[in-house]
Amino acid sequence: MPRSASTPAWRMPAEWEKHERTWMAWPSSGYTLGETPEEHDEAREAWASVANAVVRFEPVTMIVDPADVKVAREWLDPQVDIIAAPLNDAWMRDIGPTFVRSTEDGSVAAVDWVFNGWGAQSWSEFDKDAAIAKFIAKRAGVPAVRSDMVNEGGGIHTDGKSTVLITETVQLDPNRNPGWTTETVEAELRRTLGVKDVVWFARGLTRDYEEFGTRGHIDIVSCFADANTVLFHDQRNVEHPDYWISQEARRVLKAVARRRAKDKPNAPKLKVVSVPAPDAIEDDHGWNDYSYINHYVCNGAVILCAFDDPGDARAKRVLQRVYPGREIVLVDARAIFARGGGIHCITQQQPVARPKRPRA
Repeated sequence: MPRSASTPAWRMPAEWEKHERTWMAWPSSGYTLGETPEEHDEAREAWASVANAVVRFEPVTMIVDPADVKVAREWLDPQVDIIAAPLNDAWMRDIGPTFVRSTEDGSVAAVDWVFNGWGAQSWSEFDKDAAIAKFIAKRAGVPAVRSDMVNEGGGIHTDGKSTVLITETVQLDPNRNPGWTTETVEAELRRTLGVKDVVWFARGLTRDYEEFGTRGHIDIVSCFADANTVLFHDQRNVEHPDYWISQEARRVLKAVARRRAKDKPNAPKLKVVSVPAPDAIEDDHGWNDYSYINHYVCNGAVILCAFDDPGDARAKRVLQRVYPGREIVLVDARAIFARGGGIHCITQQQPVARPKRPRA
């Protein structure tokens, strides 16, 4: 859809820009919550640990199914705001809106993607979750920017300026966007996110294609740490099937860095930084997809996935270098990964508005 003279131009701010708050959703049903009382408590503890860590640094609003408000309050820090709304699941990065800012007046809006349960997967129920983005936009007091593209927040990662990272198996998934081409996807991302350069990865990590996977979200493979630094998941164990995916990610990013250096020789070079995977390569279900890329940047801190692994300390050192001045907070994410995602997958940032001063 072309932009008319009266249509604002939007830009998705980088995750490290100032936040108004963080939005999350409480696990209340299905495989995310689990089947036994022990699994229920495991899920609640994992989601609460993330919310309680983030709320030390910025406001957190937790969407909770009306039937679970009382139990959520038992687990959550009193500073966490609770709003009741019907939910199917608890992956806020994907069911919630993607917040953007107007390049004209600095106001904030919320992109309302089509959500169809990660490509209408057989186990997914999404009738309630499909309405959450518009619900949050209304509660946040910002306009919704409607998109016809099936997309999830975990499927995109931007530098906040001109570049977005995506995967072919998500945006070109025939169960998400049948008939769409690279050109139509790129045009829609330019319209909604304000990007110019779209970097395509062939696929995501191996585990992400199993039953409860997303079919290739980028936010477990690669992300920007600043406009000139991009990170990638580096699986160094040649026995793990993700070894070759890491090699391909490195190749793609190095090519982007070379192209940027050629096209903009006077601009800062793009640094490609390896974040080594944990030592553990398997869990109870086979090859794991434990990744430190799936961290969350909030005001003054980085909430980093921990796996009770020697790699936790290595990853913390890397992130301390690429996020100077931020506290690196480790939170055990194994229970979240066992359910198909990580810390980034259950959080969604709302950036602050930046009203522009009128010219004198």
